[in-house]
Amino acid sequence: MKRLLFTALGLLFCLSTYAQNHLSGTIVDSDTGEPLIGANIILQGTGRGSTADLNGHFEFKNLAEGKYKLKASFVGYDSYEQEVSLPGSGSLDIQLSTNALLTEEFIVSATRASETTPTTFQTITKAELSKNNLGQDIPILLNYTPSVVTSSDAGAGIGYTAMRIRGSDQTRINVTVNGIPMNDAESHGVFWVNMPDFASSVNNIQIQRGVGTSTNGSATFGASMNIQTDTKTEEAYAEVASSAGSFNSLKNTVRVGSGLLNDRWAVDARLSRISSDGYVDRASSDLKSFYLSGGYYGDKSVFKVNIFSGQEKTYQAWYGLPESKLETDRTYNYYTYDNETDNYQQDHYQFIYTGKYGDNWKTNAALHLTRGRGYYEQYREDDDFASYGLDPVDIGDEVIESTDIIRRRWLDNYFYGLVFSANYLSNDGLWDVIMGGGANRYDGDHFGEIIWARVAGDTDIRDRYYDNNAVKDDRNIFAKATYEVADRWFLFADLQFRQIDYRFDGVNDDQRVVDGSQHYDFFNPKMGISYEGREGHTWYASFAVANREPVRSDFTDNPITEIPKPERLNNLEAGVRAKMGTFSYNANIYYMGYKDQLILTGQINDVGAYIRENVPNSFRAGLEIDASVLLSPKWTLGGNLALSKNKIQEFTEYIDDYSTADFQQIEINYTDTDIAFSPNMVAAAIIDFRPIKGLEIGWMTKYVGDQYLDNTQDKTRQLDAFLTNDFRVNYTIRPKYVKALEFMLKVNNVFDEKYEPNGYTFSYFVPGEAGRELVTENFYYPMAGTNFMAGVNIKF
Repeated sequence: MKRLLFTALGLLFCLSTYAQNHLSGTIVDSDTGEPLIGANIILQGTGRGSTADLNGHFEFKNLAEGKYKLKASFVGYDSYEQEVSLPGSGSLDIQLSTNALLTEEFIVSATRASETTPTTFQTITKAELSKNNLGQDIPILLNYTPSVVTSSDAGAGIGYTAMRIRGSDQTRINVTVNGIPMNDAESHGVFWVNMPDFASSVNNIQIQRGVGTSTNGSATFGASMNIQTDTKTEEAYAEVASSAGSFNSLKNTVRVGSGLLNDRWAVDARLSRISSDGYVDRASSDLKSFYLSGGYYGDKSVFKVNIFSGQEKTYQAWYGLPESKLETDRTYNYYTYDNETDNYQQDHYQFIYTGKYGDNWKTNAALHLTRGRGYYEQYREDDDFASYGLDPVDIGDEVIESTDIIRRRWLDNYFYGLVFSANYLSNDGLWDVIMGGGANRYDGDHFGEIIWARVAGDTDIRDRYYDNNAVKDDRNIFAKATYEVADRWFLFADLQFRQIDYRFDGVNDDQRVVDGSQHYDFFNPKMGISYEGREGHTWYASFAVANREPVRSDFTDNPITEIPKPERLNNLEAGVRAKMGTFSYNANIYYMGYKDQLILTGQINDVGAYIRENVPNSFRAGLEIDASVLLSPKWTLGGNLALSKNKIQEFTEYIDDYSTADFQQIEINYTDTDIAFSPNMVAAAIIDFRPIKGLEIGWMTKYVGDQYLDNTQDKTRQLDAFLTNDFRVNYTIRPKYVKALEFMLKVNNVFDEKYEPNGYTFSYFVPGEAGRELVTENFYYPMAGTNFMAGVNIKF
């Protein structure tokens, strides 16, 4: 009995000793003392790891007595190693130094703003994206950033999604990935459905509102998004992430990485699949993607290859919800044909080099290729043969001029080119100069096929009823410089010359010949001043000019002699950025004056297609504020507010008139009206609560004010204001057998708000008691009511 008692006491003593061994510390930037939030700390050989919190603090509990090798790492910093002994090491103060060569950070420097750049921007980190990444597209993940309004055709954030920033749609938001342009060369849009789960391979996103500093791709006319993909990791890793939720939504992702091999090589890979039935009837999505990256990391150079691809099949919900069904059947979908789908695959190849020469020079160059191909399939009831260039069909004594058909409309394109830059930093640090440019070509085929017809007539399957090709060359050179003219005062200048050649030929889908070419020369200057105060404030002011060519439909829908003029934007920005301990904020005012902005007015071309027209003068002006405060180690409060005025000085609306035998268009003149889809108020608030280590609970609120479906400011063509609330739970534990187990839950639209952030409208006159009567038809894209996604990530 005595032996048993002593043995038990010994075990209790050992357990007590084991439980009392804790290791903690802080990890900060060696130069600034700022905490490195999200830095990784591991105890090598134990499988134990930790992440620095908002104060840079980390902690290990319940460690056995002994010696450990601790390793700390953070992107853009040299890693740190230290041997610690327990008990006795106390609290560690770890300071990381920035890399002598910022390696992959320099890849995006030509399109990025820095702290001294006099423009309005915000950077969203991987950690912030990961909190909400359960399968929805990037626009939905950015919903709570300033001045952003998001929408989804299927209503659940999976499939076709879109975003507007300051009221500007995706065709006016310049997007680059690792400095390489992503906007479609012809439509200027970015189709996020072709990049499913791309957020899982993103390191950070910088959003610049206004003209910003982006130098590659189509001109920024509302904002730019500069995306940097995952950078190398010091340690090997593997991750399996799965999530499921409403509307049979599923996401499965596998990520692996080699870490640094022989201190020189690294390989990272991701494989994803996302599926969803969608909130709207039949608005299903079946999405697949992969990401593969390999790099060589020398002392003064980095070579990197990125290959990523997305394949999507989505059932069409493009028609929208008629106003008559808004209160009775919000999930209604006009399309019922079982294969009314969009099918597309897009492959991206990036070959990137960055290097350091001497003490003053860094260079970056990238070759890229994007290969896209796919079609959307449609069932068309009682279509005219003439619409397809076909003659009527004679059957006996009957002349058949129309029939039911199924058609496919194809895109088959290549986009490839080179972007490059060189950075000079003077020895005294006063001059920071970047020079560079790019040359890109788009070569795209557009064609349509009839794959079935109830009455076929003189046509064979796969016959092309239209076929045209477009080639667009886009070249630019730029030079930008920041000069410290006095202590903490910085002057900034950015000069870009952009040249475009666009030529197209063939037959359009409306059976018109569209042969032509166009040339543009644009000069886009930017200049500004900033001051870094000693209390953590940076004040700035800037003026920038951007010129933008018309999109493809402006060329093909207009006679070549009547192509709209290019648009011009003059942008003034002024504001302050501040970070003072646990409190940070940004406040800015802006004015965006447009010359010859292109809008839909109802005007039609010679075959009845609606075309865009230039309006001489329009503007956006506003105030934006965003702030975040760490109320205590457990509570964080953040939010943003955007107030704006968005006006068209004068324009003419054209309305189809069917009230008489002779078709005509009625002209109505308007002055001082709101620009379509431009709410005067957008606001968001986020509160995070961390009751225990590893658990974070978030509540997110979003408000979007009234906006209009067109530019007439007509109350009958309005999207009503809405207020939504989302709830989020993230819980991380670190058991011995894996690096981390992460559990995630996101409840969207907690209070079941009925809202529509997007839609379209058209009006026409019909015969009426007073001679004619105006009919307006509104269509909406409703968002889902209360819905959820839940997931688990296992990290090895």
